[in-house]
Amino acid sequence: MALDPVMFRQLPVIQQIIRDETWYEGERRGCAVPAGDPVVRERVCTIILRIGAGLRASLEGQIAAYPPPVQLPLTRHDREHAA
Repeated sequence: MALDPVMFRQLPVIQQIIRDETWYEGERRGCAVPAGDPVVRERVCTIILRIGAGLRASLEGQIAAYPPPVQLPLTRHDREHAA
């Protein structure tokens, strides 16, 4: 199973959007708001839908310019001695 390297680079951006929108909504209401609040979730989804394609393209460009190191699959010998 191949893992999508772009997805892992998107996670910190999405986490920051959640933090920002949670803070903004707390400021609007004048009290603390949980990250799972329906208004926060809707705003985060709207933002991700708006910037998602551009974010992905940008991160794909970064990966193309600086590819991650190749990881070879573990051999049976490696798995047996890893424990």
